[in-house]
Amino acid sequence: MLRNGHARREAPVADLLRRQGPALALLAGAVAVCAILLFADPNAAGSVLPACPFHALTHLYCPGCGTTRALHALLHGRLGLALSMNPLAVLAVPLVPALLLRPRFPDQAWLAKLADARLWMPVVLAFSVLRNLPWAPFAWLAPG
Repeated sequence: MLRNGHARREAPVADLLRRQGPALALLAGAVAVCAILLFADPNAAGSVLPACPFHALTHLYCPGCGTTRALHALLHGRLGLALSMNPLAVLAVPLVPALLLRPRFPDQAWLAKLADARLWMPVVLAFSVLRNLPWAPFAWLAPG
């Protein structure tokens, strides 16, 4: 309380950052990643973008292998190429904003179901195993 009996109000920018800071930080991070992927080609020899350390160590594909290349292809409008790199990541792209909005809309049951790890963990685990099988149609799940 101030001397005149009025409550102290935060500056509008400070109030916005306090309430929306995490969401704004995520948005800024997403924009930065998209900007990097728009101009840096992960397929180029000597690319500044790192290769998958899991694949380098084990020669197996993790569920994220090909995600960088898939997002690069999506940003350049090449959906088919993106799907060939990591179909699970491409399918997850529209789900990410919905999951990030979940805390803002706690009464939306469909968002809670969508965010339930019990739904996604079996899918990710099955994808991880199937994309490492060497015969068709499962070999098509491997990046590239």
